[in-house]
Amino acid sequence: MSEADESPLPADADAVRAALVEWYEADHRDFPWRRTEDPYEVLVSEVMSQQTQLSRVETAWAAFLERWPTAADLAAADRADVVGFWTDHSLGYNNRARYLHEAAGQVTEEFGGEFPEPPEALQELQGVGPYTANAVASFAFDNGNAVVDTNVKRVLYRAFDVPDDDGEFERVAGELMPAGESRVWNNAIMELGGVACEQTPACEEAGCPWREWCSAYHTGDFTAPDVPTQPSFEGSRRQFRGKVVSLLDEYGELALDDLGPRVRVDYNPDGEGEATREWLRGLVRDLADDGLVEFDGESGVARLRK
Repeated sequence: MSEADESPLPADADAVRAALVEWYEADHRDFPWRRTEDPYEVLVSEVMSQQTQLSRVETAWAAFLERWPTAADLAAADRADVVGFWTDHSLGYNNRARYLHEAAGQVTEEFGGEFPEPPEALQELQGVGPYTANAVASFAFDNGNAVVDTNVKRVLYRAFDVPDDDGEFERVAGELMPAGESRVWNNAIMELGGVACEQTPACEEAGCPWREWCSAYHTGDFTAPDVPTQPSFEGSRRQFRGKVVSLLDEYGELALDDLGPRVRVDYNPDGEGEATREWLRGLVRDLADDGLVEFDGESGVARLRK
């Protein structure tokens, strides 16, 4: 079996890619470091963001760049001042400040003031590991590989049933990323994990663009490597029951095939498994048995019981 045959991605992977990029470009969190392609500014944001809330990073990032606007400025600074800034802004371990200061010195002295561009070369900078190097290469130079962080793993695990294995996550993430578009793609998939596919998912609220293909959305099982227990409501039968009642309250009455697409984006009347007409018929009959709706089995019309 070829690697393509083993891919967990849908056959229409191009549609999956296009849906995510369109969703991201239509609306996303406007962090200031997403508006720059300066590798120094990107590096500062990446180092600050390690285990620090992004809301706190925004203030610190702006203040840091105001004080040391270039790598040369930072390299010329007293290390004690840099560490003191780190401590004052509660940015975590002080060794990150020391490494950032040393990296600025390397850029200035060893690279002629210019950041190296390939991820492998960026790893020569002090304190810059594979993830940070790839992020800087992606967001500053648009020549990185697919970023794989905790959020991305969660998305791939839920959406495409990728096994909880670092090698598999990297392989599938690389297969999914459009060639030559690491900047927008890595921003987009991390945004998806950060606002729509968090530990507690917000599929509907965030308008997740992958609901059509997502295994977790179809099954209601939102476990993930960093989510060991399944959320009790999102994607559950109880949630779909609530949607049916709400829709019938809004529309008065609906035939099953008019109700279905409003209940689930993946509704397929004559398909197999869940999200079919028979699945919806059973859901509506349960509600009728509970006295919440009226259902005409012959016409397939449901209405809210008044």
